[in-house]
Amino acid sequence: MALINQTPEEYYLGPDGVWDSNDENYGDYQFVSISDIINNFIVAYVGQDKLITKVKRTDVAYWAQRAIQEFSFDVLPQDKAIEIEVPPGLYMILPQDYVNYTKLSWTDESGIERIIYRTDLTSNPNAIIQDNNYEYTFDNDGNIPLAEQSETLKRWNSRSNFPLAGAGGGNWDLVNNPDLLALYAYGGRYGINPEQAQANGVFYIDKINGVIRFSSDIRGRIVTLKYISDGLGSLEDMTVHKFAMDAIEKYIAYSILSTRSNVQEYLVARFKKVASAARRNAKIRLSELKSDLMAQVFRNQSKWIKH
Repeated sequence: MALINQTPEEYYLGPDGVWDSNDENYGDYQFVSISDIINNFIVAYVGQDKLITKVKRTDVAYWAQRAIQEFSFDVLPQDKAIEIEVPPGLYMILPQDYVNYTKLSWTDESGIERIIYRTDLTSNPNAIIQDNNYEYTFDNDGNIPLAEQSETLKRWNSRSNFPLAGAGGGNWDLVNNPDLLALYAYGGRYGINPEQAQANGVFYIDKINGVIRFSSDIRGRIVTLKYISDGLGSLEDMTVHKFAMDAIEKYIAYSILSTRSNVQEYLVARFKKVASAARRNAKIRLSELKSDLMAQVFRNQSKWIKH
């Protein structure tokens, strides 16, 4: 039975029959749903005279979801991207299915993404309310009340420019800028930290409040967040690239065998190696290494660098 069940007209025009009306699902042939993976695994691995004689479908479904979750972090191309305009509060709410970020950038007038680098020089701690004697205060329940906003965050947001942003937004006047004098010894700019020697601004992730906070020179800019999801956020996300199907099936087989008590240890060790090799092959395939692109990069070695 063929896997393509659409005519070219149905594929290119979509359900409404209108070209490029945003209801099409272009490129869907390269992916397979989690339900198909579960069905294929049961057909290939479960039954009499097969690797697994008997297993519940719910067990297979659980390990299939765990496989998608684990593979999404470093194997499957689960990168997502959202774009917003930074509000006056200099923050960006983390997406609902956010796990970790891969890249943060702002877009210039030419549509080029300028990388924003993370900083560890500030944070947004919980601010404890104190009295005039600097002693902690307590509410009626005996708990310590917290301020709505920390003083650290207030000072961070109130800066007219950020000294670590460099040219194009920062103030590098060493004589009249005490902040720079404290961060870099006067006359010692040769020892500047490379991660701070850039002009695109900085950010840090406020994990307590679930937001990303930017330096003041990012205010009003168009910011793009590229992040990793675990692949289980919605039914649309629970798909697997066909290059990783074999690795997913080997992972499910190893996970089921390793959690059973009556399975020989040599069989568990064997499928551990098989699953690891299949995962490595899937990662190589999905890395999209192209020989012509690699050759183009290697041609840079023939350039002469003049001093």
